[in-house]
Amino acid sequence: MAPSMSLHSVIAVLVLSPEAADPRLFAKYYNGPHTSNNSTEPKQPYANLKEQKAFEKGLLEKTAKQSSDVILYDNKVVVFKTEGDVMLYVVGGAEENEILLYNVALALRDSLAILFKNSTDKRTITENYDLVSLAIDEIVDDGIILETDPVIVSTRVSRAPAQDAPNMKNIDLSEQGLLNAWEFGKRKLAEAARNNM
Repeated sequence: MAPSMSLHSVIAVLVLSPEAADPRLFAKYYNGPHTSNNSTEPKQPYANLKEQKAFEKGLLEKTAKQSSDVILYDNKVVVFKTEGDVMLYVVGGAEENEILLYNVALALRDSLAILFKNSTDKRTITENYDLVSLAIDEIVDDGIILETDPVIVSTRVSRAPAQDAPNMKNIDLSEQGLLNAWEFGKRKLAEAARNNM
């Protein structure tokens, strides 16, 4: 079989909590590259929720007592890292380079550590689901690895757009400054009410 000439490297990125009744905290499965009409291979090996949950359950059972970070499971290369009470998984095809997948897992782990100030656990991930999702989207897009530098990823995820960020240096938060802001707001509201009459 000829080697794949596609940038598509990642089949799934999973964040699971082994102790939870429903272990899935975050799961993103990526469709494979375009296949010909004659191909019998499905684009996504885990096309529905039932197959995905079965894969995740088996994966948790397989990795529960593993000492290595890379395994072959269900004919897929799986790289995983344990962080607190969660497990971060990066799944690739059987022919995929495990070092490349390992770098993705490290980028995810380290990005979350930067974003959450080293408190990556189930509660923090659940409360900051948006940041987790954005970080994963910065690392992998549609199965293609974009970035593996955790500093760049965390900066892109946590930085507010410059035009929307208020200039905090010029805001006076003293009692007098707040009183001035209140008076300014009252005047503007009174002007707006007079103009609308």
